[in-house]
Amino acid sequence: MFSSTLSNISVHTYQQHTHSTGIVYKKTTGHYTVHAGGRVITCTMSNRLRKQLIYPLADPNSLRHVVREVEELDVIDPIAVGDEVHFVEAAEGSAMIVEVLPRRNRLARKSAVAMPTAHPFEQVIVANVDQVAPVFAAAAPPPKWNLLDRYLVSAASLDLPALIVITKFDLLKKASERDELLANVELYRQLGYPVVLTSTVNQEGLDDLQAALQNRVSVFVGKSGVGKSSLLNAIQPGLGLRVNQVSEVTGKGKHTTTHLEMFPLEGGGAIVDTPGMREFGLWDVESDELALFFPEMRPLVGTCKFGLNCRHIEEPGCAIRSAVNRGQVAPRRYESYRKLCEEG
Repeated sequence: MFSSTLSNISVHTYQQHTHSTGIVYKKTTGHYTVHAGGRVITCTMSNRLRKQLIYPLADPNSLRHVVREVEELDVIDPIAVGDEVHFVEAAEGSAMIVEVLPRRNRLARKSAVAMPTAHPFEQVIVANVDQVAPVFAAAAPPPKWNLLDRYLVSAASLDLPALIVITKFDLLKKASERDELLANVELYRQLGYPVVLTSTVNQEGLDDLQAALQNRVSVFVGKSGVGKSSLLNAIQPGLGLRVNQVSEVTGKGKHTTTHLEMFPLEGGGAIVDTPGMREFGLWDVESDELALFFPEMRPLVGTCKFGLNCRHIEEPGCAIRSAVNRGQVAPRRYESYRKLCEEG
């Protein structure tokens, strides 16, 4: 618990108090680990960050700078791993985050809702990153390409580059299995996505992956059991998180991650490993703009018979559906588009 002296600091006192600046590397329930100038500080969050202070719109010289209104923010947690923050410290060693500095980007998803009438919020997973790395296993469990498409659309909608990482490539023993996977990989490469095939057993692709991660802040996303933690350990010994053995009954891994954390890389850069997420709802993506985030569909948007009003589902004269029929757009990718449309 923080002292009442710190937790009850007024707005005026905050403005007078010396702020320190750091980066959030880890968050657990109610606590944040901040790296600042070689120090590691555990902080709590000021309640002011859960509210938006609204000031009067006028000439700043004509009105006192006073709060006119306070609104609750539509976010689950206003602080994300990767955020640059201002914090204040008390004499007894406690610290509190009082301001989140402007983000250059963020990876976010729509929060789950407890009931159909509930209001979803934006859940910022990580801020200020250089690339999103969806991680999928070649087998055990087999890759779900529609989930990969969801990750890629989310990244594109937030102007984030993506790096596709395939693990457990050594598990594909049959030539037919390898050929099928490589055909899917080639599809994404032709669309402009870099893909790295890896195996922690025979070390395949690890050098290429390390090169792709160097001097970049990367966020790993993917379901439990795909081998993220083993991959992290192979990239840098001791980096990976502990993962329980994959259940032979369900084929689903039990991930021990209960928090988000950013791990510095010895060669430069950092990795944010996310817990296996069962749901990944797109945030702030309207169905009428969804096709813009599929690289193969983007050039066709606006060329349909009904122009920008075409949803590319059943409308006659749809350029995208015609491209699917001609083999210019992969049917599986189009099915991913349709499923995402249905959610909108």
